Amino acid sequence: MTVLFVNACLRGEESRTLTLCREYLEGVDDVEEVNLAELCLEPYYGEAAAYRAQLEKDGQFDDPMFDLGRQFAAADEVVIGAPYWDLSFPAALKVYIEHVAVMGMVFHYTAEGRCEGLCRAKHLTYITTGGGNVAAANFGYEYLRGIAGMFGIPETRFAAAENLDVVGADIEANLDAARARLAELKATR
Repeated sequence: MTVLFVNACLRGEESRTLTLCREYLEGVDDVEEVNLAELCLEPYYGEAAAYRAQLEKDGQFDDPMFDLGRQFAAADEVVIGAPYWDLSFPAALKVYIEHVAVMGMVFHYTAEGRCEGLCRAKHLTYITTGGGNVAAANFGYEYLRGIAGMFGIPETRFAAAENLDVVGADIEANLDAARARLAELKATR
């Protein structure tokens, strides 16, 4: 089983989100990590966007620009770790999604105009941490649920450590609550 770990923890190894992700992935033999801080992906503009669209239209998927899409489509599980920023997640994750959303490889449209996903993953697990209450307005998870459906991933799962920057909060208890949720998710992997 290949697990694709999309690391959108842009603050590096001291990230609390990354700590939870590493704990969740413990014991998994085949983890492919995509570190978005190292990739520094750019959105597609102008000529690059037109070039990509033409390759998609022609079904020519051997260009290196499709490597991330190929990797995403082939994963058995997708784990995304990202901090809760601005009611969502860092922009780098959105740019990554644009890179993996390859029509004809990750999804396609039927003759009736219906979008069908082509990914192998059975579920997408989203792990986040936030200084305040994440669940009240978690548009990042809502977006990823929609993307998972578009890509053909039938189940999305979510765990968050919340209120980590609230004065007087029991940070370890909040992290432990997220760990308990991750243990439940791990048991159903």
